[in-house]
Amino acid sequence: MRLLKSLSITLALLFMAACSLLPDKVDETKDWSASKFYSEAKGALNDGNYETAIKYFESLEARYPFGPYAQQAELEVAYAYYKYDEADSAIAAADRFIKLHPRHPNVDYAYYLKGLINFNRSATFVDRFLPQDPSQRDPSNMRKSFDDFQTLVKNFPNSRYAADSRQRMIFLRNSLAGYEIHVADYYMRRGAYVAAINRAKFVIEHYPQTPANADALAIMASAYRALGETTLAQDSERVLKLSFPDHPVDRWTASK
Repeated sequence: MRLLKSLSITLALLFMAACSLLPDKVDETKDWSASKFYSEAKGALNDGNYETAIKYFESLEARYPFGPYAQQAELEVAYAYYKYDEADSAIAAADRFIKLHPRHPNVDYAYYLKGLINFNRSATFVDRFLPQDPSQRDPSNMRKSFDDFQTLVKNFPNSRYAADSRQRMIFLRNSLAGYEIHVADYYMRRGAYVAAINRAKFVIEHYPQTPANADALAIMASAYRALGETTLAQDSERVLKLSFPDHPVDRWTASK
């Protein structure tokens, strides 16, 4: 037993000695300058190697926290996370850049990137293969995206990203209004007419001049009629005919 124990100790010591002779893992970035880090990170980003790009951008920030390369890395790592499908990390990086550099000449891009991330993050994995009407998705990220684009347009009206942001805001408003119509339709089919009316009113009050206003008025007319509120139903029908003369008045009454 004593011999076995001594042999085990000897083997352990030999193993440790052998390990000590092995060369340490070489850090290829040990002597990299800030510009070297940035060029390598940018190259990885352009090649679609987002994980490596994130690694180099964050290493650049850690080793050279001051200067233009570090600031640009803070912004571009947000984009790298976005392309790497790490939405939360991308938003956090963009928010951090905005907080640290509110007067940076490219801060408008940070707001635009946040809007893009929230614009796309509501789509599920299935949506990528079987696209659905955006108005049927969870509206929370659409609202966040709208707010991001709105902040950009308000604070940076001459930004190169302002025109695209305005177009996306129109799409988002229409989608959010459409979501409310889907909910109102759900209530109509279940006979919850007061709830349907409230949703339709919300569309008219908060999303005016959207295509969903026609459906909102038609829902109100049908719901009021179902509740026996003839005068209110006629008022809704009159506004509908004046504003949207080609829209069917009895769409929900006939089909639901």
